Amino acid sequence: MNRRDFIRMSSLASASLFVPNFLKAFDKITPRGKDEKILIVLQLTGGNDGLNTIIPVKNDLYFKYRQQIAIKNPLALNKESGIHPALTFFKTLYDNGELAIMNNVGYPDPNRSHFRSMDIWQSASKSTEYLNTGWLGRYLDHVCGDCNNPIQALEINNMLSLALKGERNKALSFINPNSLKNNVNENYFKDLAASHDHKEEMAAYLYQTLGSTIQNADYLVEKFDSKSTTQSYPDTKLGKNFKTISSLIKSDINTRVYYVEMTGFDTHVNQLNRQEKQFNEINEAITSFVTDMKKSRLFDKVLLMTFSEFGRRVSQNASKGTDHGTANQMFFISGGLKKKGHLNALPNLQNLQNGDLIFTEDFRKVYATVLNNWLNVKTNNIIDWDKGFYNFI
Repeated sequence: MNRRDFIRMSSLASASLFVPNFLKAFDKITPRGKDEKILIVLQLTGGNDGLNTIIPVKNDLYFKYRQQIAIKNPLALNKESGIHPALTFFKTLYDNGELAIMNNVGYPDPNRSHFRSMDIWQSASKSTEYLNTGWLGRYLDHVCGDCNNPIQALEINNMLSLALKGERNKALSFINPNSLKNNVNENYFKDLAASHDHKEEMAAYLYQTLGSTIQNADYLVEKFDSKSTTQSYPDTKLGKNFKTISSLIKSDINTRVYYVEMTGFDTHVNQLNRQEKQFNEINEAITSFVTDMKKSRLFDKVLLMTFSEFGRRVSQNASKGTDHGTANQMFFISGGLKKKGHLNALPNLQNLQNGDLIFTEDFRKVYATVLNNWLNVKTNNIIDWDKGFYNFI
C-alpha cells in the first residue's frame, strides 16, 4: 500500500466510514420500537449570541450595552422576553407549548476558544479535563456492546464529531445515504477491498472498514428510499439535512440519535445581518421538519435540542458585533415536553464576571437529563454527573 492510497483510504474512512464495529450484520437489525424516542442534536457552530436570540425586553442594561445591535422589535414571548424576529416558527412553537428554553447554560471556568470549548461540550468534560470520547459515543458504548445494531446514531456531515466517538463504538457520518453508496462503490475502492493480504495493522483496519461499508451501504439507501418524505423542504444545506433525517426516521432502521451542524455563528462583525440570515435558514428548516413529524404522528417521540459552544460578550464591540463569551441558552423542541416555555430565569445583567454572563445551569445536567429521561439509559459511565435531573422531558 503506497502513501497516496493510504491517505485516500484514511480520508474516506474518517469522513464517511469511521465505524469499525458498526458495519456488520445490517440484516440482523431490530427496527426501532414504536415507543422508542428519538434525539436530534443541532449544533450551532461559532458561538451563537444568546442575548440577541432571547431578548430581555424590559432590561435597560441590555439596550445600554448594545446601543447599535440590540433587537428592538422581537416577537413577544411573555412580559419579560422576546425572540429574534426571524424565528417566527419558534414563536409559534412557544405559543403551542412545544418549545422549552433553558437560559444561562454553561460550565465552571469557561473557555473562550472555539476548539477547546466545543471539545468540552462534545465530550461533556470538565474545563480542566481532556477526553477523547464524546458523550453520545459513550452512550453508544453503553447501549451497543459490540453493536450488532450498527446505526444507533448517525451524523449528517462529512466528518464525524467528537460527540459521537466512543471507546468501542462510533456513529456513522455521511451527507446522505446515496452519497455514501456512491463513494464506496467506486471501482477504485472495490478493487482495494478485494485484496485481503494486509500485514500492517492500520492498513488491515482500513481495508476491513472499507469492505464492510461496501457490503452494507445499500442497506441505508434501501431504507432511505423506501420512506422518502414527501414534505417540501427549503433548498438549503440545513433544509436538505433535515429532509434526510426525516426520511430516515420514517424508515424502520433503529437509529435513536441524529446529529447535525450549522456553521457561521462567529459574529464579530456586522452581527445583525449575519445572525438574521442564519436564523432565517434555521426557521425554515425547522418549520418543514416539525410539520413533517406532525403529519407522520411522530412529533411526540422526537426531541430536537440545540446548543452552541459558548455565548457572546454582553457588550457589543466596535465592529457592530460581539466577541466570545460564556453562558448561553438551549432550545428543546418536541410534542412530548412535560414543561414548556422558559425553564428558568433570564440572564442577570447586573451580575457579570469581567463583562460576561455567569452560568447558572450546567450543561452536563442537561445531557444527563436527556440520557436518563428521554433515551432511558443510566448515566453512569456516560456523564460524570450525580446531582439530579431536570423534569421538562
